[in-house]
Amino acid sequence: MTKNISIVSIFAAIVFATVWFSSRQMELLFADSAVMTGYTLMAVMLFVALFNVRKKLSMLPLAKASTWLVFHVVGGVLCVAFFWLHTGSIWPQGAYESFLALVFYLVSISGILGYIQQRVNARKLTETGIEVIYERIPAELAEIRERVEEIVLECTEETGSDTIANHYIDTLAWYFRRPRFYLPALLGFGNARTWLRHKGRSVERYLNSDEKAYFEQVMELAELKRLVDEHYALQDINKKWLLFHLPLSVGLLVMAFWHLLLVEVYAV
Repeated sequence: MTKNISIVSIFAAIVFATVWFSSRQMELLFADSAVMTGYTLMAVMLFVALFNVRKKLSMLPLAKASTWLVFHVVGGVLCVAFFWLHTGSIWPQGAYESFLALVFYLVSISGILGYIQQRVNARKLTETGIEVIYERIPAELAEIRERVEEIVLECTEETGSDTIANHYIDTLAWYFRRPRFYLPALLGFGNARTWLRHKGRSVERYLNSDEKAYFEQVMELAELKRLVDEHYALQDINKKWLLFHLPLSVGLLVMAFWHLLLVEVYAV
């Protein structure tokens, strides 16, 4: 992927240099280059927006998603360069233009942060050693909880002791009920692991050898559940980022089209 980014970046640099040189030549001839740079910026923005269309049409042989991502990222950076070239400054004049610039920067910043976030989260998800589809997480957690409760019930029936059962009701039931430690999982903190270790030690000294065998099974499932929780947090934040970035991007395109129409109307 790094090689692809380098190649596409060189191509983008050539495109920008060509447009920049053309705009300078137009200004030397006392021609308005804003129309040319504006249309170029709109074309690149539309091209960048095609990445989401490609994701919706994943069943079609339209090149790899990773290739489209490279064009999306490099194209986004190219949009920023063309935006500055088009406006001639970091922040344009005018109320509508200022609001348009604000939305543009929000889209750009959220895109950069989202790209970094997804790269980091992808590595963290790989490090968990398991694969879980986001939509399957509730079912996965329910299966783990049911298995734990079966082990606890079997332990109570076989050993005649309710120590583990009471510990489950008082403490572990809360943990297995739904995803926990959301924020620590996002930040890479070990709160969940520390909590499990502490709760495990608090009851282990009261267990006999038979009960410990059952409790080890419970804690193994608790560790599996911790990994699923981590998947939930990391995948969930990726999806929530899209809920912020995508509507902003659509809004930016609508505002840019309106800006284009206004320019064309007043140009007549």
